[in-house]
Amino acid sequence: MDVLISMGSLPPYLIGLVGFVYPMTSFIEMAATIMTFHMLGRYLEAKAKGKASEAIRKLLTLGAKTARVERGGEEVEIPVKELTPGDVMIIRPGDKVPTDGEVVEGESHVDESIATGESVPVYKSSGDTVIGATINKEGRLRVKATRVGGDTFLAQVVKLIDEAQGSRVPIQEFADRMTGRFVPLVLIIALGSLVAWLLAADSLRPVLEWGAGFLPWVDPMAATPVLAILAAIAVLVIACPCALGLATPTALMVGSGVGAERGILIRSGEAIQTFKDVKVMVLDKTGTITRGEPKLTDVITAKGVEETELLELAATVENASEHPIARAIVDGARERGIKPGRVADFRSTGARGVSGAVDGKTVLIGNRLLLEEHGVNGLEALDQNLQDLENQGRTAVIVAREGQAFGIVAVADTLKDESVAAIQAMHQQGLYVVMITGDNERAAKAVAREVGIDEVRAGVLPEGKVDAIRELQEKYGNHVAMVGDGINDAPALKQANVGIAIGAGADVAIEAADVTLVRGELSGVVDAMVLSRATFKKIVENLLWASGYNAAAIPIAAAGLLHPMIGVVAMTVSSLSVIGNSMLLRRRYERDHR
Repeated sequence: MDVLISMGSLPPYLIGLVGFVYPMTSFIEMAATIMTFHMLGRYLEAKAKGKASEAIRKLLTLGAKTARVERGGEEVEIPVKELTPGDVMIIRPGDKVPTDGEVVEGESHVDESIATGESVPVYKSSGDTVIGATINKEGRLRVKATRVGGDTFLAQVVKLIDEAQGSRVPIQEFADRMTGRFVPLVLIIALGSLVAWLLAADSLRPVLEWGAGFLPWVDPMAATPVLAILAAIAVLVIACPCALGLATPTALMVGSGVGAERGILIRSGEAIQTFKDVKVMVLDKTGTITRGEPKLTDVITAKGVEETELLELAATVENASEHPIARAIVDGARERGIKPGRVADFRSTGARGVSGAVDGKTVLIGNRLLLEEHGVNGLEALDQNLQDLENQGRTAVIVAREGQAFGIVAVADTLKDESVAAIQAMHQQGLYVVMITGDNERAAKAVAREVGIDEVRAGVLPEGKVDAIRELQEKYGNHVAMVGDGINDAPALKQANVGIAIGAGADVAIEAADVTLVRGELSGVVDAMVLSRATFKKIVENLLWASGYNAAAIPIAAAGLLHPMIGVVAMTVSSLSVIGNSMLLRRRYERDHR
């Protein structure tokens, strides 16, 4: 645009200088006016773009500047930039949390709206994590710093938004191709207009006579050189490649800011364009549909086995495992006053089960298939109980000692409060919803019936999730999104056309994802989809407007119907209208989201 404006203002300026020597029509005031309006337009454009990027500037100013820490048995105040992991911070009521950390003492409610968009304060106690820049509402907390500087949640959010705003949308290639050819094309049209008016002014004057009836600045009787110069300059100054260049980044800027305010972090412009076309939504069960915190629900013993004996065996072996089901069994045993014993030769077979030696005797815990492979006796007597538990949506494991079935221990994971409503909302968006889980088919289908899942893929091991995503892509095309929260979800998130990480999950899953839901709620999936569609629609609107404006304005200018000073104003308004339309994205998202 600067090339066109320079070439549009330089000729009238030079002609004006020549006018001091030879009497001729002066255009010097036109040159001054063009540059004045151009600079005013650039100023307004910068202000408008600054308004559009307000979200990221707000984030940068939200962090605390100082922190109270324990040093040598005393509380001292230091700059936040001097914090190191392991420092114990004192957070008083009303204080901002200086950096990410873990509560080591105290209870309080913390306002996490900066991170999640949720205005209701969240209860925090010992062992809970807190996010830097959130606000402690009431109690006094002692918090151990876990992340500082560029590793904090706030810094990562700013980085993600910055990446999104600087990223490219595939549709932007169209704008780039147009912009690359735009300036040479406009120069050719301007030169062609100059030559056409100089050579064929008499043939073109009827157009001016027609326009003079309603355009007061049109003078059909002006000298041919004047008409030629005015037409060429008008073409140069009214052409607006800036509007094309602003179409995508301003919409991304506003869209990523709106998302950040609501706990939706979209990593790239490509994810926005892909997300709008998603047809299949794949959900991991544990931690996504359910809370990921299973509880011990049933203990069923084989004939002649005491419940206490069975539960102690199970808890002793499972105590060596970090699997959620293992933790549920151990915690359930402790709640019943049973302490785990010592286990030797502990082994894990992944999702199938575990084994170990207790008091010198081999104990095997796992699904029926695993125990069958090891030749365990007495399984038939437990089959009906096993089937009943699985039909109720329980995850049941069989405990055996020395090749003899001892009984069944079952756990259940409760649904998240919003799961049913969130999946209904996905259906309303036209999505086909698939659940992938390592659970057995009966238990998985029980959960699926409760929440309204369309298709269940049960018994899928972590390494099988990628294959499941590929199969769905072959069946439904490249329109598959995956939602997960765990480390073992990361490869599947990468394989999916759009990977969505529930923010409460593992960092590696978030790193692999295209979209992160900071609030950790499944309802955010539909929110993110609505935002992506609204953002992409704004990009298309901006590109259509910018293209249409230039396609209409340049021929009018070439015909001599547009004064250059009006042209430069129109060019400025064109750029500002693209920015203004992008800023309306917030209103459209809120309207579509209701």
